[in-house]
Amino acid sequence: MFHDLTISDIRRETADSVAISFDVPEALRDTFAYRPGQYLTLRADIDGADVRRSYSIASAPGTALTVGVKQIADGVFSGFAQGLTPGAKLAVMAPEGRFCVNGESDIVLIAAGSGITPMVSIASEALARGANVTLVYGNRQSDSIMFRATLDALKDRYLEQFRLIHILSREAQDVPLLNGRITGEKVAQLAKSGAVDLKAADGVFLCGPGAMIDDVADTLKGAGVAPERIHFERFYQDGEAPRAPRSAQAEAAAKSGVAVTVVLDGASRSFTVEEGDDTVLDAAARQGLELPFSCKGGMCCTCRCKVAEGSAEMAVNYSLEPWETEAGFTLACQARPTSDTLVLDFDAA
Repeated sequence: MFHDLTISDIRRETADSVAISFDVPEALRDTFAYRPGQYLTLRADIDGADVRRSYSIASAPGTALTVGVKQIADGVFSGFAQGLTPGAKLAVMAPEGRFCVNGESDIVLIAAGSGITPMVSIASEALARGANVTLVYGNRQSDSIMFRATLDALKDRYLEQFRLIHILSREAQDVPLLNGRITGEKVAQLAKSGAVDLKAADGVFLCGPGAMIDDVADTLKGAGVAPERIHFERFYQDGEAPRAPRSAQAEAAAKSGVAVTVVLDGASRSFTVEEGDDTVLDAAARQGLELPFSCKGGMCCTCRCKVAEGSAEMAVNYSLEPWETEAGFTLACQARPTSDTLVLDFDAA
């Protein structure tokens, strides 16, 4: 469900990014209570199209609800956001996401570009409760560093708790190790030099492009970091992740037509998945039924639902945990029925 929120402030972070703060009315305070690391889904009508995008919350609890938006090439919503002004209204969904700390006392954060957004919120909360935080943050150059003033303020306030390491790929720094891109090898070198203590960390959080996350996560596991201590949130970028082709079973089901029933907000609705529909979400939209979604890339988990009857496969999955898929959960934006009938429960916990 979306709520209209008024923009209270727009702050330019870099030449191609802004921080957008919202005024949350008293009646919606509980609805928009959040955990650091969660995201908001924003919605707008842009040139006649219904456009939705998810952006991580960058504010600390108790401060104005804020997201960071960096413009990307041909980005419809990110380009639109650069021109927003205070007083304008946006449709905003309640906070979602599970990229959150759970009381860890020693945290390593590794981010690239606008992947810093959730890290600002996570670091602010963790430092305030006394945790030790190391942040490795990669950018092209110093003038592309988002939330730099906020990070510098945290560093000044928590001198003994906060270690901030900038990695720049297009601007030379005095220490060679701090030049280049964030890679698994770079993280291993930082650990070897003592700049990052992976052994002490009870939580390592990664946010950025998928290739960086995969490379660094593999290195962390090779260095002995337990998989359950590694958490990540990927960017969604068009064309980044190829979608798996339909299986023969899914092809046959779609060709015959699949009767789908969804349970949403206590009500049941039905529609049909046909041969020309790539996913359940596409079929629902074609028939005028609006289901929850945001990224459509299998990354944000907004469309998470449980297979109550029948079966389905996913084209890609970057957000559901193994236990969730084993328990029968799927993503509507990626789900392709492999049975004649399918019941999806969006209300399942």
